[in-house]
Amino acid sequence: MTNNNFDTLQKEITPLREQLINHPVYQKTKTLDSLKIFMQHHIFAVWDFMSLLKSLQQHLTCTTTPWFPKGNANTRFLINEIVTGEESDVDQDGNRSSHFELYLEAMKQAGCNTQNITTLVDLLKKNFSVPVALQKCNAPVGAMHFVENTFNTIATDKPHIIAAVFTFGREDLIPGMFINFIAEIKKQFPGKVDIFQYYIKRHIEVDGGHHSHLAYEMTKELCGNDETKWKEATLAIQDALHSRIQLWNAIGHEIEKVTVQELA
Repeated sequence: MTNNNFDTLQKEITPLREQLINHPVYQKTKTLDSLKIFMQHHIFAVWDFMSLLKSLQQHLTCTTTPWFPKGNANTRFLINEIVTGEESDVDQDGNRSSHFELYLEAMKQAGCNTQNITTLVDLLKKNFSVPVALQKCNAPVGAMHFVENTFNTIATDKPHIIAAVFTFGREDLIPGMFINFIAEIKKQFPGKVDIFQYYIKRHIEVDGGHHSHLAYEMTKELCGNDETKWKEATLAIQDALHSRIQLWNAIGHEIEKVTVQELA
């Protein structure tokens, strides 16, 4: 029954996934300036991905002291494996780095403005709430709404929903077409997108391959044969994919605005 539910879920979310994979924002992101706009929005999704991941780890493993066994050992292994890869991967020089920190370095190399996202992190360290910190750091509106959706998912406090959104709404969505246009930008602006190119390749290699398979197993494990959980998971994924489409729409709109200003 679980495999049937899994297949049904994949079928029901396919139209939204196709919209994302074929979204026009990829065609619009053809220059270094448009890539900067993309990165300055997307970094918020890179950041809140880690919050989604860590909320799963808190649900599925023991992260407090004194320690005690919690949940299923299979699921513990899956989530810890993914956390290790996301929180302490290697950069292009072989140094340990989280994917968020790697993305920040890519932004700096490309000449992006990192003030909004670094201010957000600083405010959170000072115990401001996420909504207040987003407002105070002047996060782009599209990115702000996306992060709010992510934290609404976390707030459900339901591991099967968080795992499903993590698996199908985040892990393997960046398409291979990114590689092609980054290679073209690299030719035009040597030394500006090398780190970002590495990040995308690494993301596709690790997140879109090994981690995706681990996440599929985790979702199956958490939903089991419970029809209600599978329905809740499907609805949550669809909501998350809608949220990503809206973020991509917002980025595309910002790129268009800048293009029009440049032509004026």
